[in-house]
Amino acid sequence: MKSPSLATSTAIYKSSQVKPRRKVSVLPGFNLTLGYTLVYLSIIVLLPLAAVFLRTTELSFAEFWEVVTAPRVVASYKLSFGTSLIAAAINAVFGLMLAWVLVRYSFPGKKKVDALVDLPFALPTAVAGIALTALYSPNGWIGSILEGKLGIKVAFAPLGVLVALVFIGLPFVVRTVQPILEDLETELEEAAASLGANRWQTFRYVVFPMLSPAVLTGFALAFARAVGEYGSVIFIAGNIPLVSEITPLIIISKLEQYDYTGATAIAVVMLLFSFVMLLLINGLQSWSAKRTGRTL
Repeated sequence: MKSPSLATSTAIYKSSQVKPRRKVSVLPGFNLTLGYTLVYLSIIVLLPLAAVFLRTTELSFAEFWEVVTAPRVVASYKLSFGTSLIAAAINAVFGLMLAWVLVRYSFPGKKKVDALVDLPFALPTAVAGIALTALYSPNGWIGSILEGKLGIKVAFAPLGVLVALVFIGLPFVVRTVQPILEDLETELEEAAASLGANRWQTFRYVVFPMLSPAVLTGFALAFARAVGEYGSVIFIAGNIPLVSEITPLIIISKLEQYDYTGATAIAVVMLLFSFVMLLLINGLQSWSAKRTGRTL
């Protein structure tokens, strides 16, 4: 009896192999999905930003420099970016503490406290500004104590801007850190304690390195929100030129005066500053993630 030929044997072998199942995706194909994504991003993000830069080209460089370096504008830069950085740093510390309490401890009213964290998200910014002004004004509940007895002026001063920015930025840190804490294995902390580490050493060398990418992400989100905040700040700031006037208010003032090129010039500076700051923060976040062996 003749043995089957090599070609026949190969055909039989290939037919006996089970073909891998093709992965079925709910979304359309990659090319179509990518096309929709790029078009959507272009319409929503890229075109408005490009329009800002194009409108600024109507000014010569000398005119542009004169607008963006005016003393009143420079003072608003320092106030907006300085208070935004300080507010984001404060939220990074206390947001981490609040997320830790909500995840690791049980206490009466825990769900209500957890829901209150999202209040700045749901509350209209103008309402938040009016409420903060009523509290911290010289005749308010808190302001009367701080200014009347301690001599600390909050409302209608740069400190009031800081308070408003802390208020609207806190949820970003809490909601970024909270899910990471929930997934964190407590066995690592128990192992560190069994090896003789105290609570501070366990937090510093075991817990915080795993939380640092999330903390930096929350810091970046809080900073980005604070830089462009307007509604909750204008009421409590007092809007005193060279003292408590934020950059978005100057942009609005120029728009009301039909100085569109001046407004877009200042907007370009804010955009560039914000982009550089977020780039640095994302770089730190990537470095921290690589250092701790976590992927973003």
